[in-house]
Amino acid sequence: MSNCIVAHDWFRDRQLIIATNHGKEQVISPILASRLGVRCSVAESLNTDQFGTFSGEIERLTDPLTAARHKCEAVMDSENVDLAIASEGSFGNHPTLFFAPANEELLLLTDRKNNVEFSVRELFTATNFSSEWVTTEEELLLFSEKALFPSHGLILRTSETSTEHLVKGIVSPEELRYHFKLLKSHSSTILVQTDMRAHLNPTRMNNIRLVTEKLVERLKTACLECGTPGFGVIHSVPGLPCEWCNFPTPSTLYHAYGCVVCQHTEKRYYPYNKQVESATYCNYCNP
Repeated sequence: MSNCIVAHDWFRDRQLIIATNHGKEQVISPILASRLGVRCSVAESLNTDQFGTFSGEIERLTDPLTAARHKCEAVMDSENVDLAIASEGSFGNHPTLFFAPANEELLLLTDRKNNVEFSVRELFTATNFSSEWVTTEEELLLFSEKALFPSHGLILRTSETSTEHLVKGIVSPEELRYHFKLLKSHSSTILVQTDMRAHLNPTRMNNIRLVTEKLVERLKTACLECGTPGFGVIHSVPGLPCEWCNFPTPSTLYHAYGCVVCQHTEKRYYPYNKQVESATYCNYCNP
């Protein structure tokens, strides 16, 4: 039995609810429908903002995986289905590329019928995530150009913490100038931010498409012990030896693969087709 057939045996002709209010079904639905054979729909009654908003009206009180799990549980309860998918995005500084912004996307597929969940994460450098305090319209327009406006939405506010004077979803130059002038009557400086909601951020929407592809690729691989789809990398282990001193480096020595059901694991060494690392990345030879 091929891996692809295994995945289709699990998902073909099942109803899958996508937990989103921000158009993510545009990229998720075509991939899952064609590759897994599911019938996709959106839970119209769910307000995903209740689990947290990027603009701060509602704080996300849990980690991304838990928030995505809550979304899936909510739509499965409300729609009386046993298969749901949700995504969560996080934004901030890249962990290794200093001063570079990053977008981490998490995608969670919850299957109540088989009592299992599948998740994937991906860290992207492709993002327009940024913000800036501005005092003049010229500064505002310079920021908007760098932020890929108007194809990507913007947010204006007078406080980083308060949402009293907050306007989000700005997608036209006329709106931007109008709201900037309006907020200037409340504050001499205005905080302009990128709107990171998927339906107003094509760059992020493309990242969600890519992480959906990654999920499907993972589901194509079945566990050799129990046949469950989704056998894949659960963590990376550093320690690839240095080409000069042979001491372990921070580079990946092997990937640990695992099953989400039976806990079967495998170690697969040298995942990047090299058995030693350049001394450039050795903490001993190049501290």
